[in-house]
Amino acid sequence: MVFDFLRRGGERAVPETKASAAGPVVAWHGAGRVAWSPRDTATLTRTGFAGNPVGFRSVKLIAEAAAALPLVLQDSRQRFDMHPLLSLIKRPNAAQGRAEMMEALFGQLLLSGNAYVEAVCGEAALPLELHVLRSDRMRVVPGADGWPVAYEYSVGAKAHRFDASGPLSPVCHIKSFHPQDDHYGLSPMQAAAMALDVHNSASRWSKALLDNAARPSGALVFSGGDGQGAMADDQYRRLSEEIEANYQGARNAGRPMVLEGGLDWKPMGFSPSDMEFQKTKEAAGREIALAFGVPPMLLGIQGDATYANYQEANRAFYRLTVLPLATRVAAALSDWLSGYTGEMVELKPDLDQVPALAAERDAQWARVSAADFLSEAEKRAILGLPVLGEGGADD
Repeated sequence: MVFDFLRRGGERAVPETKASAAGPVVAWHGAGRVAWSPRDTATLTRTGFAGNPVGFRSVKLIAEAAAALPLVLQDSRQRFDMHPLLSLIKRPNAAQGRAEMMEALFGQLLLSGNAYVEAVCGEAALPLELHVLRSDRMRVVPGADGWPVAYEYSVGAKAHRFDASGPLSPVCHIKSFHPQDDHYGLSPMQAAAMALDVHNSASRWSKALLDNAARPSGALVFSGGDGQGAMADDQYRRLSEEIEANYQGARNAGRPMVLEGGLDWKPMGFSPSDMEFQKTKEAAGREIALAFGVPPMLLGIQGDATYANYQEANRAFYRLTVLPLATRVAAALSDWLSGYTGEMVELKPDLDQVPALAAERDAQWARVSAADFLSEAEKRAILGLPVLGEGGADD
């Protein structure tokens, strides 16, 4: 009977199902969701720095520019030409110089929002060496009151614990501002993560187009002699293999196609969505540069007319991005190292030796020098110089 499957205890007939070739496609399209890459430091470094040219160049540009800034050491009375702390910064360890260590320090801060510097101490008061530790291997151990009491550095199955419960920590932790985390900083890479995914996806799309003759070439239309538009299986298989072997790919671009009877070539152009991909990629590149504070003009990204010329963009880059970062890091290092020496000294960038700011500094020096209502001490304070010694010059 037709309704036998409704009876209790009766045999349950298997409902008939229709097999549709388009069913999987429709189901996939209906349940499709945006796939974002993970937001951990290791993944962001791999996809946003090692695998993205805009992120790579932004980090390198900031880190190299900040590491190349000349530093000066001074206290409230004098500027030091020679000092043990300056010697330590100049040669922090046997494998790195000042520029290499500072570049690694700024790079870690930009990639993860955190930078860790280890002090290797000996019998002297000042540390013998300074080492930049990888941020993805470091873990902050908070105490009962929430403040860090230790730092744990893990490599594989091994871990080393730095005790930070004393008055002087062997690790200097420099972090960016994070509104929702008490112990770790927020990196520009995390803020640019969505733009990085879009930029990388657009690059993969462009690579796929190149692998398929750099454009959606067209379609082969078959018209049989009997008016039927269907090919036999062996004909379809042979035609597909011939196209893949002889006409697909960049090396076969422009090669003429030999068609047999019944085949007609219908060329196809880019759809509007395909043409928008390049603009989407450029917009994503500008967002990545914006997150790092790098003017897109300095990265060669077209379509940005915020600055009148390259010189203005370079000056804004130093003034708004490089100097604040370098000043904050130098202040954190000098404050940390002052605990070893017991001296209240300040390490900061020497603005008078930055070529990008030469015009601004010249104008400031001229303006302050012409202010007759200011005393010499006030003028020096405005210019960031220490007070004069008894002999009328810096001690």
